[in-house]
Amino acid sequence: MTLIRPTAETAGASGPVRRPAAGRAVALLVLVAVAALIPLLGPRPALDGTGEAAAPGVGGIALLRAALFAALCVPVGELFAARLARLVPGAPLEHAPRSWVPSAAAVGFLAALGLASVVATGNLLPHHLSDMDVGGLYQSRDGKLALLEVNAFLAAGLCALSRRPAAQVWPLAAVVLAEALRAHPAPEHGPLVGSGLTLVHVTCAALWTGGLLHVLRMLRTWRAASEAAEAAEPTGTAETAASADAAGAALLGLYARVAAVLFAALAATGAWSALRRMPPGTVLDQLTATSYGRTLLAKLVLVAAVAVLALLARLRLRRAADRLSACVPARAEVVALGLVVAVSGLLTALPLPIRWS
Repeated sequence: MTLIRPTAETAGASGPVRRPAAGRAVALLVLVAVAALIPLLGPRPALDGTGEAAAPGVGGIALLRAALFAALCVPVGELFAARLARLVPGAPLEHAPRSWVPSAAAVGFLAALGLASVVATGNLLPHHLSDMDVGGLYQSRDGKLALLEVNAFLAAGLCALSRRPAAQVWPLAAVVLAEALRAHPAPEHGPLVGSGLTLVHVTCAALWTGGLLHVLRMLRTWRAASEAAEAAEPTGTAETAASADAAGAALLGLYARVAAVLFAALAATGAWSALRRMPPGTVLDQLTATSYGRTLLAKLVLVAAVAVLALLARLRLRRAADRLSACVPARAEVVALGLVVAVSGLLTALPLPIRWS
């Protein structure tokens, strides 16, 4: 006996196959991409007409930061999603997707190493080895934080390959802490408050982005395993496939509930951090007149689109005949979150609208 799953793509008795939800998701992503076009092209369009000057090599620095953020999201998300899966009754935990942590740790190590070389060259992109003062890294705050991130990604990769991969949570926490301290130097007004906000913001962003990515990978692996079992032994496997689908829907629903809390924390810390950079009376002007404000505005548009896609997925989980059809907007949400990571990398490399004294 085979299992027939009702889906939104199933054709009616007398009508063609329709994919209205998928079409809406694609259209939304196109609009989001257009809204985010300026910052994604690099720092030059964001700086055009603002009267601001970016440091040399800001495009390369933005790319390295985006790679570092993405490399942080993957292992954090795998740990988070695995923890959620253990809370789902009947989840086929023996079928797990191949870990991406070693590869992500390698990317993070190289990105952190590149950023450390930038610090060693006086916050410029090095062109020759002689341009770098490696010993000077140990004598500056930024240098020490850069070295901490390099070593933390190396340790995370080694932990992932060890018998206790859960131990990687500690070096990953060190990366988050280093980013929070790096973003708010001592001369800034209230650096501890800023570091605390960034710590919560980066943690929630990594859990949300990486967690959704790994949840979708787990659902795909579980469904593929159930389909393989059904093909190998058609008799008596329908219940197994149905159980895998039920566990997948339960996992996605559990993630959605936690993601709502993460989104609230992200919105609160992001708004507070923005107001620390741009006083309330100047926000509207700076959102269009400064490179930081323009890029921040694009990020807000992307986050709003992510929230809409998350809401669509949540509605499907509650109302659709096939609850796993929520994966369609969830996949689009992952793509939009990837764009948010890219814009965030650029945002950290652009000049701040206000320099605290």
